[in-house]
Amino acid sequence: MILIDDYCLGILYQSYLINEIAAIVMRDWFDLKHLLRTGWVRAGVDSPESVASHSWGMAILAMDLCPSDLDKMKVIEMCIVHDLPEAIVGDLTPHDDTSSKSSDEYAAMMKLAPQWINLLEEYEECLTKEARFVKYLDKLDMAVMARIYEDKQGLDLSEFIESAKETIGETNMV
Repeated sequence: MILIDDYCLGILYQSYLINEIAAIVMRDWFDLKHLLRTGWVRAGVDSPESVASHSWGMAILAMDLCPSDLDKMKVIEMCIVHDLPEAIVGDLTPHDDTSSKSSDEYAAMMKLAPQWINLLEEYEECLTKEARFVKYLDKLDMAVMARIYEDKQGLDLSEFIESAKETIGETNMV
């Protein structure tokens, strides 16, 4: 028979409480699996991708396209967390009021995942080559999905392609 003293019980209980709190926060992260990309919804795309699907698309592109002089792990991490605040603030588009987007997303990230706030700040401020590359991947993923939706659903999503071209340029389009 194993006896657990009060000290060990206290540690186990604290660990349980910490895990319960972490599980609640993690549930918020997983909400991105069900949050549909607003731009695609507005454009009339049938069964549009979720924000989490978009982040995965960027991460898989990063795995294949990341230049060797960049920190690939940091790029992938940035791809995964760059839209995490949208679990709270929603997926805003240029058609929405974005006047407080930056401060709202910062506050949301501090609530959801303060351990990754540095990645969000680096991304938003384009402070590094990695952040600039992730911005490129963000637009590239959008362009790829626009082409896929156009091909499969016969939609005109040229506004998304043109937006991507502004960041990526003509020669790097898919």
